[in-house]
Amino acid sequence: MRSIAVAAFGPSLLFGLGQGSIFPIIALSAKELGASLAMAGLIVSLFGIGALLSNIPAALIASRYGERKSMIGAATLTVLALFLCLTASAPSMLALGVLIIGMASSVFLLARQTFLIEAVPISMRARALSTLGGVMRVGLFLGPFAGAALMHFIDLPGAYWVAIAAMAGAGLLSFTVPELETRHLDVNPSSIPRPRIAHILRTHASAFATLGLASALVAAVRSCRQIVVPLWASHLGLDAATTAVVYGVMGSIDMLLFYPAGKIMDQYGRQWVAAPSMVLMGTALALMPLTTGLASFVAVCLLLGFGNGISSGLNMTVGADASPQAGRTQFLGIWRLITDCGAGGGPLVLSGITAVSTLGLGIGAVSSLGFIAATVFWRWLPRRVTR
Repeated sequence: MRSIAVAAFGPSLLFGLGQGSIFPIIALSAKELGASLAMAGLIVSLFGIGALLSNIPAALIASRYGERKSMIGAATLTVLALFLCLTASAPSMLALGVLIIGMASSVFLLARQTFLIEAVPISMRARALSTLGGVMRVGLFLGPFAGAALMHFIDLPGAYWVAIAAMAGAGLLSFTVPELETRHLDVNPSSIPRPRIAHILRTHASAFATLGLASALVAAVRSCRQIVVPLWASHLGLDAATTAVVYGVMGSIDMLLFYPAGKIMDQYGRQWVAAPSMVLMGTALALMPLTTGLASFVAVCLLLGFGNGISSGLNMTVGADASPQAGRTQFLGIWRLITDCGAGGGPLVLSGITAVSTLGLGIGAVSSLGFIAATVFWRWLPRRVTR
């Protein structure tokens, strides 16, 4: 872990820092360029849409060019897209820049995951991947503060300049990432034809339909929690400052638990984190509509943060365990597509049920997704990892 720390985690920290610095101000930039509220929301959503559409192409790119070149290329493309956002004179230019950033992030995230899977032994895989997820969360947490510091002097462009510097640093650090060959095959990897996406889908359909479904539900619950907390705080009549403090405390728990979670998964098995984390998050969400004041709301949010914190790196670890040695990058591209669909679909479920019923019932429906994920993990998650 020490020998690859800079190469594996440094670019991810800076990449997360860059993303975190611009996320809060994309909508504001759109408004300054004359976009309506609806258009500003659409522009923000283009980041996720770009990442979703690029998961399969990202797998093909990383498989063809290798992890190091893919990370360098993704960071370079992100810098160019950030300059496009910085100099945008119309909402359409900003929208194109955000879309490209989302697409590049998909390539970067897939390449760094594939690198780490190959670079560390199986006995440390969960710790490595949970640390990777934790480092990204640290970057996303610090990014808004770094952007705000420079915006104090040069307004909105300050956030973009922070992101440009961070992404350029991520690209430079990516030069330290060694190109890894698949080491565990008994034959020369170059003699093996690269598996096609359709073949991977057919061969591993059962894994995608079970563990992939559970991971998609994990992503759905995680994405919904970011919406549920501020919405229910508003329902309780809490002011924005109080809500932000509660949200920040919940996020700090996330960052504190990523390494212990990975160590538990490595030493005792993935089951000891997968099912309990989803039970905790499902329980916290089920209890959320029952809170009536600040004290109970904070207690439930802390439980929600604890459940999310111990699940750090879970989807990446489960996907890595299920992936084949030949065609791993393609498998992980499909895996990310499935989980991204879950992350995007969860809020749709929440908003749809809330629209026809109540917010409390919508939150209850999301909580059931956590219990379903726990059940699927308990039934189909292997007790032992062999590859």
